[in-house]
Amino acid sequence: MDFDAFDKEMRRFEQSLDRLIPDDVYLVARLDGRGFTRLTKKEWDLEKPFDIKFRDAMVDTVKHLLADCGFRMVYGYTQSDEISVLFHKDDTAFSHKERKLLTILSAEASVKFSELTGRHAVFDCRLLPLPTIADVIDCFRWRQEDAHRNSLNSHTYWALRKSGVSQSAAERRMSGISNDEKIAILSNLGIDFSTVPLWQKYGVGIYFADEIRKGFNPKTNTETECIRRVLKEDYFLPKGEEYGDFVRSLVATSLDAE
Repeated sequence: MDFDAFDKEMRRFEQSLDRLIPDDVYLVARLDGRGFTRLTKKEWDLEKPFDIKFRDAMVDTVKHLLADCGFRMVYGYTQSDEISVLFHKDDTAFSHKERKLLTILSAEASVKFSELTGRHAVFDCRLLPLPTIADVIDCFRWRQEDAHRNSLNSHTYWALRKSGVSQSAAERRMSGISNDEKIAILSNLGIDFSTVPLWQKYGVGIYFADEIRKGFNPKTNTETECIRRVLKEDYFLPKGEEYGDFVRSLVATSLDAE
């Protein structure tokens, strides 16, 4: 058997559904925890409605994707059990084969989060090819709006539960009501939603930044300084248009650095 010919024949089936992400777009990958409702509510004793250990595991998973997986990335964002990462415009890893990006990102996130928590956890992944910077900004603003909505719903639901309301009664109480009504419920239960930590309402951003590190040169007996590229965790993200400006500045800085 001519193996090379045989290999070529079989690989055409393997590659028949390959799609390449166009080079002229901005690429965002979105990852979601699969079955995390069961994991967080039934199998893992977490603080409700938000848990620091869970948040930290999500943040460290984002940092792993940004720094350790062979991609050039500009920004990572996490809220609840989801992650969004923005590729650098000039990233060319795996020739931007869709199947490679999807499988590697989901696998890396799943393994890292499982290692960090000691729990079997799986992430799925989808790709968003975005034509303009404005679309990138809208994408991250969209996820932040979702974070705010999830935060208000979670705080309201768990405030009701902790006040003695049953699961079914809490769900009925919240069904179809406005955000203002949810905020009023929280207020009546002694919770001011405006004082909830920002990371719970607007998520956490992770991005590269220059940091000055001080050292000491024993040969010259002098203090030294150097600039290191580090990953910064931001638990105090702005919201709305200001958040859009923040994302725009990260994209612009990444392009200017070329």
